[in-house]
Amino acid sequence: MEITVLWDIDGTLLDFKAAERGAVPALFARFGLGECTDEMLAAYSDINEKQWERLERGEAPKQEILVERFRLFFSRYGIDTGLAPAFNAAYQPMLGEFVSFIPGALETVTELKNRGVRQYAVTNGTKQAQTKKLAVSGLAELFDGVFISEDVGFEKPDTRYFDLVLTAIGVTDRKRVMIVGDSLTSDMKGGCAAGLITCRFDPAGRTDDTDLPIDYTVTSIAEVPRLVAALSGN
Repeated sequence: MEITVLWDIDGTLLDFKAAERGAVPALFARFGLGECTDEMLAAYSDINEKQWERLERGEAPKQEILVERFRLFFSRYGIDTGLAPAFNAAYQPMLGEFVSFIPGALETVTELKNRGVRQYAVTNGTKQAQTKKLAVSGLAELFDGVFISEDVGFEKPDTRYFDLVLTAIGVTDRKRVMIVGDSLTSDMKGGCAAGLITCRFDPAGRTDDTDLPIDYTVTSIAEVPRLVAALSGN
């Protein structure tokens, strides 16, 4: 039974935190906002995560949360909140300037590609940022397709997102499709609801922090090829 793999991108294959640590201070310099300290970066990261969770819950459209995260961040530190839209617009391409792989990620995707395993990217990230990151990283050439939520019309964990992805790739047996991702609220929640095989990437190896019926947890992306082989009966 051949397995098709759906890969989340940020936090699973690419180190989003590293890109964030590079992009935000670089834009502070460009906009003349002074130093962005580690404490400020940590605050922004927390605000950003909470805004993306709002998106996943369907509480606000993407463009609203993208700008709102910077409005909230700037407000906390007395920065002109009117800069938020322009800052966000510059932030999208800037993320592509700081591409860094999760350890073992590139090697894993390459290995599966060489084995003939079908692999697709499934991401809620913005089209502008993700297109550049996938191109710069070389991942775009390794995937059989890329599904960015802006193009699909729905965000993970919405089951309609996964329905459209599966239709596009021509897979009807959902137990032949495995989603690998780090997010409980988008990747794992969506994968479980869609009836897919779920593989959580969690370096800490946690299993007691969720009630979701996750099938597998890996602490290293390098574990995924062995899992795919086992599920495929190879």
